[in-house]
Amino acid sequence: MTTEPLTHSEAQGVRYAAELEGHVRWLDSFSAAALGVLAVASGIYTYLGVTSLLDDNGALSFFAAISYSIAVSVGIFVFWSYLMRLLPAVRTVGARLGLFLSMLLGSAAIIAMSSWLNAAALAGAAAVEQHLAHTVQDYQTALERANEITVSAQGLGRDVARVRQSFEDLSEQEATGDLSGLAGRGAVFRILRQKSDELAGLESQIASQQPLVDGAFSEGNAILSRMRSLTVEPGPIEVRSVQFSEEAVRLAGVITQLRQLSVAPLVSRAAQDLSASVVLPELDGRTAEGRAGQQSTISSVLQLLGQRADTLRRAADVVANMPPPADTVYTPISTADAVIRYAANFAPSWAGAIAIDLLPAVLVFILAITHAAIRSGKSRVGVEDTMTIAELRAAMSAVRDIDAMSRVQAAPAYDPTVVAALNGSEPRKDDSTT
Repeated sequence: MTTEPLTHSEAQGVRYAAELEGHVRWLDSFSAAALGVLAVASGIYTYLGVTSLLDDNGALSFFAAISYSIAVSVGIFVFWSYLMRLLPAVRTVGARLGLFLSMLLGSAAIIAMSSWLNAAALAGAAAVEQHLAHTVQDYQTALERANEITVSAQGLGRDVARVRQSFEDLSEQEATGDLSGLAGRGAVFRILRQKSDELAGLESQIASQQPLVDGAFSEGNAILSRMRSLTVEPGPIEVRSVQFSEEAVRLAGVITQLRQLSVAPLVSRAAQDLSASVVLPELDGRTAEGRAGQQSTISSVLQLLGQRADTLRRAADVVANMPPPADTVYTPISTADAVIRYAANFAPSWAGAIAIDLLPAVLVFILAITHAAIRSGKSRVGVEDTMTIAELRAAMSAVRDIDAMSRVQAAPAYDPTVVAALNGSEPRKDDSTT
């Protein structure tokens, strides 16, 4: 039986496939070791990530972390070993699609059980520092907002001083007789002085709050400065987190103190009392006409009191209705939770943590493409055209062995010719004549 000679393109395909097979055999010699190194490295970082989640540092926690990391390493090694062998070998579309979906599912499982812990080991401390920095910013905003509201309330002292000054000016005019027409310190004068004295006391109380406000704000800034230093100074992040928590409690107390120092509620109540609680003195005019003038002036003064009280109350209500600072509470966070919450800030660490687990997927695709190319190079020729010299020799030896066994089974019990053929020599003459 004769076979047609190979065409030039078929011969090139065979040589191309043989060359690729040689490369694949050489790469297979160390692929398992490389995959093992990747799996062990991932297990080590997984161990570091697990230990950051465990509160107890005893022997049981140590063995638990070791067991988990070993299980991760073995799982990664076995999973990618399966795919590196099976996915390049299958030929049907259904089989390839099934293995590809299996690879996606396994990759998701690897990310869930290992990659996020690797990220915690790579960037956990930095992520916790990021959390501390965000918390400091929140506390600073709350402190500044509380101080802004309190300072705005202190500004009501100017409104109180303006109203007080207006009542004092009116009382001076009454003393000279320019209001009621009766000079002296009569009933109208006493009402005006009564309210100016009340406002003077309120103004003094507001002014006495200013040193307390300044001191609280300065103390809050000093605490913020210490908190900022804790976010960047060297040392274990766990120890710094404890110190940061203590400073956060102190700062929360300062913010509460600032909110309590706001005098807006006090001014609002004083404005209500300004017109509601008026002690009307007895009219002291000597004549009915003088008393009627005093009564008319007192009515005007009371109306003015109501207007001034409404003005002060509206100003106080504006300050009191200002949005309060947001409630800020520092919540300690683990390194694993921190890298998840601030994942956008640590994209390189996440990329490295995932790459160390999913890098074998690239090798799987490379092998699949290479094996497809090998099959393509051999697809147009038969097996006999792709045999190497060593394979041909082995095949010829197998054919001779099979032929010899067939002759042994078909020959008599003792046939010198068959024995000689089996021994690879010519039969002797005396044996042939016996």
